[in-house]
Amino acid sequence: MRSVKINEVEALAGIPKKNIRFYEEQGLLSPRRNAENGYRDYGEEEVETLRRIKLLRKLGVPIGEIRQMLSGTHTLGDGMRRHLVTLEREKQNLEQSIGLCQELQNRQIPVSSLDAGEILNRMEELEKDGTSFRNQQSQDVRARYIAPVVVTVGMVFLMVSMCALILWAYRTSPEDAPPIGFLWLVVGICTLLGAGVVLALTQRIREIGRGEIDDAKHY
Repeated sequence: MRSVKINEVEALAGIPKKNIRFYEEQGLLSPRRNAENGYRDYGEEEVETLRRIKLLRKLGVPIGEIRQMLSGTHTLGDGMRRHLVTLEREKQNLEQSIGLCQELQNRQIPVSSLDAGEILNRMEELEKDGTSFRNQQSQDVRARYIAPVVVTVGMVFLMVSMCALILWAYRTSPEDAPPIGFLWLVVGICTLLGAGVVLALTQRIREIGRGEIDDAKHY
């Protein structure tokens, strides 16, 4: 197979480019570098590796375990044996949750009549024995962007307002204003601070966006 670029690999392996880059960062994939242009060159070996990663990820195998198997530290059987222990534990946890949900289903009462404390106490006892319950709290990804954006907008507005106020004061009463060099220094500092905040926001957004698309429907 000839060397191909990442767009072709995406189609051949059925994996988004974002995930391919993520797997490279995690050390699961090490494509060669083209000596002429420095671009990554992918071949059949990389495509097959990505298909194996895709299979294992869809089975829920952790990245660390996949890394061990790809490096030869663990065999496929070793990795599956360890993963089956995790799945059995998750199965038991799910069965406990299903049992409690079925019990609550059979209680034909309004939620306002539910003795939540009694159920929570039972769940705590089960947790002491090793059961883990899902704490399902839907998290809208957009909410992760709100705080840094709000802080950045506030800081930029503050910097711009300070610069505008300084310039307005100078134009209104130039005889009482500090030297023009000092004023431009303050304006420059405010501008640099504003630019720094915007840069920090950009990096933060990149951090939030970085990572693996783990929903199987994206494969």
